[in-house]
This record gives sequence, C-alpha cells and structure tokens, in this order.
Amino acid sequence: MNVRPAAPNDIPALLALVRRYWEFEGIEGFPALRVELVLQRLLAEPQLGAVWVAESDGRLVGYLIAVLVLSVEHQGLNGRDRRILRPAGSALMRRRRQLLAAAETALAARGCVRLQLQLGVANLAGRGFYQHRGYAARAGYELAR
Repeated sequence: MNVRPAAPNDIPALLALVRRYWEFEGIEGFPALRVELVLQRLLAEPQLGAVWVAESDGRLVGYLIAVLVLSVEHQGLNGRDRRILRPAGSALMRRRRQLLAAAETALAARGCVRLQLQLGVANLAGRGFYQHRGYAARAGYELAR
C-alpha cells in the first residue's frame, strides 16, 4: 500500500470514495458534479488544503482531505479533515495510521498549529482510533489536538 498526495487523475476514484463517505455518515443528496468541482479546485489551489490517497494494487482504497482555515482562536492555520477508509481489519488500521501521519507531517510543515477532525457522532470506531492517537473531545469541537 502506498500513501501519496492526490493528483487530478485521481478525481473519478476519489469522487466514488467521497460518495461512500456520505453514505457511511448518512448524509443525503450527494451532489457529484459540485463535489467534483470542489476536488478539482482543491487540487489546483494548494493554499486551500491538500488531499492524500491510500493506493493498493493500483486502486484508491482511502483518502484524507484537509482544508485550511486561518484561525484567530488557535493563532494560526487550522487543518480540518474528512475521510473514508474501507474495508475493515488490519489493512484499514494501517491505512488510517499512514494517512493521518502523512497529513500531520505535511500540515505541520505548512505551519498548521492544529488538525481538527470531523466525524459522525455515531462513529465510535473512528472516535476510538483518534483518541488512541492523542486526539480528545474539546468543548465546541469534536476531536482536536
């Protein structure tokens, strides 16, 4: 498995993974064209954020998207992420760790002072994964470190 920055030619497969994320979180009304345009813009304008993908046997099996927000409260750039990783098992955990490590390293190098996570309230497995890596609930936020 390989974790790397996403490229424009990854967008069709990435779009399918984002759709699966919406389904997993119970978000209705997936606007495929609009999401595709946002992904294109994010890849073309790195000052907005970054996308990393996990690739296995030539196909995308996971992703992490971090958008950058300048935060006065946190005194600097704040990365906010969304992701989906399937299927379950040890390969899933390895992808999660690798994607998170790649994002944390790259975002810190860009001057990010915080990575704020967003996940569904019912996503207890995801919550446990992040808590195990030092993220914790914070008043007004889901998980932050």
